[in-house]
Amino acid sequence: MNCKQANENISIKEVMESFSLFPSKEHPKTAYYYAINRQERTPSLLVNYVQNIAFDFGTGKQYDVVSIVQELKQCTVSDALEYLEKFDFSFQKQKGNLNNPKEETKSYQILEVKEVSHPALIEYLKYRKLESQKSELQEIHYEMNGKNYFGLGFKNDSGGYEIRSSFSKICLGKKDITTIKNNSENLKVFEGFTDYLSLKILEPEKTPSDYLILNSVAMVHKASGLFGNYKCVEMYLDNDRAGEQCRDSISKIFPEADDRSNEYFPHQDLNDFLISQEEKTLEYKLEKNQTAIHESEENRNIYRRKR
Repeated sequence: MNCKQANENISIKEVMESFSLFPSKEHPKTAYYYAINRQERTPSLLVNYVQNIAFDFGTGKQYDVVSIVQELKQCTVSDALEYLEKFDFSFQKQKGNLNNPKEETKSYQILEVKEVSHPALIEYLKYRKLESQKSELQEIHYEMNGKNYFGLGFKNDSGGYEIRSSFSKICLGKKDITTIKNNSENLKVFEGFTDYLSLKILEPEKTPSDYLILNSVAMVHKASGLFGNYKCVEMYLDNDRAGEQCRDSISKIFPEADDRSNEYFPHQDLNDFLISQEEKTLEYKLEKNQTAIHESEENRNIYRRKR
């Protein structure tokens, strides 16, 4: 990902939410935030959701997605791009018809939703060690900007789809959290659906919990009202800065929330941990086979010497 791709495809609003920054005054296309680098009584940072930029009236400085991350993290461009790798490429700048939202049209169209069967998607699930969970997903064929694509789809609570494949990581439709309810008093929280599916493989539950898949750390504010409904909250979030900030946000709402990230540290997330466990199992089997072959060869040599 380069700067142009990040600035054009990642929502500046979601980026600011990932730093727990929310608007003081909000309108459909713009919002005022408090300055990100100083204390002030009157919000002076104007964020334009349509153009995906922010303008600080106090300093006269304009920010795009990459530069606002640089300002917030005090980091280099490469570090900012690394931080932005977690975000979905679901934002599209709205060019034209800005004064008449009714005339705006979707930049995509869902063509078909079916069971996962495409060989490329099966291979992707095998790579992520999630093939056994394919029934939890759907195969989505869609058209975007005049071209046809397909990917694995995971539905959110607003009817949108998180789309994943070897080549894409986007959201079709409205961005939202996904809640899976089983009338449980326990809630398990994940950043993405691959982590949710990974835990189902690593720790099969006889009595399922309720599950919250954020689909982006920036969506944690949308789930703030859920936590009070549970006696126990377990967090399976990423071992990085964004995951840490998300854990802090949840802990402020539900102080007793249990951080389970140490169980798969130093891996980035649960899916990385699952892949590593599968690889260790394969290495063990190969080593065991090599040992058996070696012992068999030694036994044959002993037999020959005795003869």
